[in-house]
Amino acid sequence: MFTAEKEIIIQTGKKLDRYGLIALSGGNVSWRMDSGEILVTPSGMVYEELTPEDIIVLDSDGNILESKRRPSVDTVALLYIFQKRPDINGIIHTHQPYATALGLIEDEIACNLTTLANAARGNVKVAPYSSAASLDMGIKAVDYLGDQLAVVLKHHGVIGVGDSLKQALYSCVYLEEACKTIVAARSCGKELAMMNPEQINEAVDVFKNYGQK
Repeated sequence: MFTAEKEIIIQTGKKLDRYGLIALSGGNVSWRMDSGEILVTPSGMVYEELTPEDIIVLDSDGNILESKRRPSVDTVALLYIFQKRPDINGIIHTHQPYATALGLIEDEIACNLTTLANAARGNVKVAPYSSAASLDMGIKAVDYLGDQLAVVLKHHGVIGVGDSLKQALYSCVYLEEACKTIVAARSCGKELAMMNPEQINEAVDVFKNYGQK
């Protein structure tokens, strides 16, 4: 089932490595199909080595419908997010270093770049610590996502979401790029210039018409 979609998941996983958001087999990619099934990457396998047969197909309760592989250890958290947020169809979990680093010293990553407004819809909250492979990881993510498309998991990484896998990927990538810029600006030892709410909302609206139809 879903051979083409499985290939898209693999290519998405490779992009996480390309953009420096994960190392080796870190993180995971999951995608809800229109028919309700959920595709998820396997536990502990490097993305470059995956084939479509390695991608697991689950029902909405987490029962394996296809694949001999074990799904990501975070599947219980991913399923919780899908169940609680019917507007979310794509979830990407990363261990991206710059966003995770800022999450160690901030409770919220302020939106002061248009790209962060574009891709994440504003300030990105930092959720309190929750263990990997736990339901609490999903609960914290849902509680702290709000209307944004990303949340930082303190001491852990990032969860990016979207109505599509592409939207979730953009959220993770542009969050990391924004965090790199923030770290660079802070190194100058001067106060950061901030965007006001009107500017943020304008940047969010502009991105709605970004790309090709």
